[in-house]
Amino acid sequence: MEVVSTQAMVIDVLQRASSQNPDILKPAESRLKEWEIQPGFYTVLLNIIASHTTDLNVRWIAVLYFKNGVDKYWRKNATNGISETEKVTLRQNLLNNFREPVNQIALQLAVLVSKVARFDCPRDWPELFPTLLQAIESQDSLVQHRALLTLHHVVKAISSKRLAGDRKLFQEFTASIYTFILYLWNNFTETFIRDIERNATSDVIVVNLEKGLLTLRILRKLTVFGFYKLHQNADCISFLKVIFDRARATLECRKQLRGKGIYVLELCEKFIIHLTKILLNVLDNHPFSYVDFIRPTLEFTIFYIFTPTGAQYIYERFTIQCFNLIKGILLCAEYKPAKIPEMTKEPETLRANHIKIEFFQTSTLTEICRKLVSHYFLLKQEDLELWDSDPETFVNDEVGESWKYSLRPSMETVFVTIFHEFREMLAPVLLEMMQETNAIVGVDDLQGILRKDAVYNAIGLTAFDLYDDVDFDQWLTNTLLQELKIKHNNYRILRRRITWLLGNWAGIKLSLELRPVLYECIINLLSPEEDMAVRLTASSTLRLAVDDFEFNSEQFKPYLDTVFNLLFSLLKEVVECETKMHVLNVMALILERVGQTIRPHTDALIHYLPLLWQESEEHNMLRCAIVSTLVQLVKALGSSSSELNSFLLPIIQLGTDVHQGAIVYLLEDSLELWLTVLENSTTMTNELMQLFNNMPPLLEQSSENLRYCLLITLVHMLLAPELLMKTHGLQVVTLCDSLISDLKTEGILMLTRLLETFIRALPQLGSETIRPILPRIFQLIYKDTDVTPMILSMYLSILARVLLSSHLIFTETISTLSRASQDSEENILGSILDVWLSKMCNVSQVERRKLLGLALANLLTAHSRPVMARFKSVMLNILEALNDSTKIDDNGVAIDSLVIVEGQSPSHFQEDTDSYYETDHDHRKKQLILSDPVHTIVLKDYFQSQMHQLRIQIGQTQYEQLLQMVDTDTLSQINEYYFTL
Repeated sequence: MEVVSTQAMVIDVLQRASSQNPDILKPAESRLKEWEIQPGFYTVLLNIIASHTTDLNVRWIAVLYFKNGVDKYWRKNATNGISETEKVTLRQNLLNNFREPVNQIALQLAVLVSKVARFDCPRDWPELFPTLLQAIESQDSLVQHRALLTLHHVVKAISSKRLAGDRKLFQEFTASIYTFILYLWNNFTETFIRDIERNATSDVIVVNLEKGLLTLRILRKLTVFGFYKLHQNADCISFLKVIFDRARATLECRKQLRGKGIYVLELCEKFIIHLTKILLNVLDNHPFSYVDFIRPTLEFTIFYIFTPTGAQYIYERFTIQCFNLIKGILLCAEYKPAKIPEMTKEPETLRANHIKIEFFQTSTLTEICRKLVSHYFLLKQEDLELWDSDPETFVNDEVGESWKYSLRPSMETVFVTIFHEFREMLAPVLLEMMQETNAIVGVDDLQGILRKDAVYNAIGLTAFDLYDDVDFDQWLTNTLLQELKIKHNNYRILRRRITWLLGNWAGIKLSLELRPVLYECIINLLSPEEDMAVRLTASSTLRLAVDDFEFNSEQFKPYLDTVFNLLFSLLKEVVECETKMHVLNVMALILERVGQTIRPHTDALIHYLPLLWQESEEHNMLRCAIVSTLVQLVKALGSSSSELNSFLLPIIQLGTDVHQGAIVYLLEDSLELWLTVLENSTTMTNELMQLFNNMPPLLEQSSENLRYCLLITLVHMLLAPELLMKTHGLQVVTLCDSLISDLKTEGILMLTRLLETFIRALPQLGSETIRPILPRIFQLIYKDTDVTPMILSMYLSILARVLLSSHLIFTETISTLSRASQDSEENILGSILDVWLSKMCNVSQVERRKLLGLALANLLTAHSRPVMARFKSVMLNILEALNDSTKIDDNGVAIDSLVIVEGQSPSHFQEDTDSYYETDHDHRKKQLILSDPVHTIVLKDYFQSQMHQLRIQIGQTQYEQLLQMVDTDTLSQINEYYFTL
């Protein structure tokens, strides 16, 4: 097929791929997917992109497919990768597109070139940078702009490479280009500033402003990542010094752009922000190179955000950047000397600290503190309007956004940082402001209310630092409670702030005696008659109060019913998903902290959650919160939660099905819910059994959630051991066999505990079920691989339990290994015994040492030459197991301390008991103990019986010869303490 007809065919398919009709779109996408691995496809795409007369949608989709193709097929080792011959042509043609008229296409082409450059520069594409630099020097404004745009994205891509060799290459490249780019940036900047000053048209200003911004972005990457020690480069230092002047000039110019259109104003603001980004990046990445710029930065930022003259130039994003610069300097670890200055090794650290201390004099700090609280902390008119129109968004915005990008969090974090750094100087200032606003404010004095709200905000933020200075109990009793009683609409501002204040101080300095007062306040503030923002803040305060270390569920019990009902009413009223999640999380925490006490108060929630689940189909994060709440609800309800299974099991099914998209969001919470449901189930049902069909695929692909998967399998198995072993046992064990070699210590321990529990639950069937993995475990023992004592202990325990439950499976496993290794069965068993007998002393748990002692005693009558050849070591290890598991009772009689006696609870022998929360699964674990040979067989009696049986088997003469192999001390201990041999 000719190139022209091929190109026409591709254009036609791309045209259909831009259709909104799925019947047209899907076949086109399938065809493109077939073509993406065909030789020459990307050459055709590039020809289509370069054809400016072709339909814009077609060119757009072509460039996107090309970009995705580079990600998939440009690597040298990629399957179906683009050939080296075609790559050469593509690289050449990519550098012929500097006249692209459409901005969006030009941007995608620049990104496309950067992706190729990240793979091929400089080795396979040495002509890229010379070509770009040549185009940048072009007299054609469009060519120059497109070349700068491309260079920006290329520099951005290769500067992100972090291998030492790549970083060295980037530093060499930076050294060769930096002066030229700095020269260009100065020219473009000076030109657009002159254009603004002489009131040129927006179109004229934009041309040089765009190029100035592009060169600035290139300089940012070069400056931050292109130097090892940037303070050693004169051009770099010159650039950083001029940033402050350029920022001042551009801020001045911004005032003159108000009538020039939104785009040019936004472009100017981006330019200013990028100047501050460079300062922030250098501070973060080269703190010692930034020391000389600490004072200029502080003077610059303080002037604009804390003086009336500077304030007329600022806008929100710039203000945030200024706050972030101050915070970055104060928190920079390299600027903090050791408590003993002589121990500080870096002299620049001491110099930086001296500059900070010298700048932040008491008068400066006082002015900053007062300005922050009395100006920046004040709620603005637009805040109050948002509160009125959308209280949920108002509250969520207050707590949800990052300090890096939102004004209120950024200024609050700066305030906290400064206060913590200079507490001794600032505490008196804030206490004075607290005293100034102490009097009750009139309900109509909105400004007075807002000032008090700002001061209360400051006191809440600095609660940890003001611990010794504020008597919170007295303040709450004498002032705050009185203000909470005032129900005027303006006072909602203070009611919300006091509510928040209570949450901040509750865990810091609120006496236990006043906890009931706190709960009563929260109940009043959660009332449906209260303002919505106040109610939501009260729910946050409740979460903090309940989550506190000193929380007492008995003290909270009288308020439980009312609080839970009020939260439920709030949950039904709120609309935003984020708010519903927040309220659900509070309810889940209460369920967790009060436990089964909540049972009488959950009916309304139980009936509401299915409805909320249906409504949240498009909101996966809300569904996560619902599942998390259900976990705590099931724990609280215990075995009676089985009544909810018709609702719970479909949720678990959805969240754990590897074929459902929801698994990305719901898996972890759904696994926890699944485990909790099983732990609190009394019987196995068909629905629960069907749910287990989801487990094998999860085990196959699970790494992060393997712990939950193995736990669920174990709990499932104990609920119906025979049923699970017969239906899924072989599949689970086969998966375990494939997993074990890739797991780390913790994973292996969990997996082997599951295998051991199979045998403990039903010894004969369990041994049969895990038979496929036994050769691997036996082999790991006799090869004495480099495993931890704990793992070897688990392997030996499995071997011992198989031996005690089924001699046939034990010997067949030895035979399997013999055939596989072409070694005799006796040699295999001998090797296992050598490891067993030499490493048994490293087994730390007494229960496991006794188990191994029982298994060794069992082998005494197995007619085995390897056992008899090691008779001395066998006897010594059995004796040690006897010594470890035997104790002297009150009557002076030696008894087996691990055997359950009449009236003794199995809990005495449980490894993981939880006194707060006992489930049906815990009862099933106790039943395991009641049937475990370790706890039902007296080792001394079994050993004695086996020795008696051995004497009968081999006769008295041979028996005595065997005893002569054992050292005198071992024989005398057995005869003295246990029985006569």
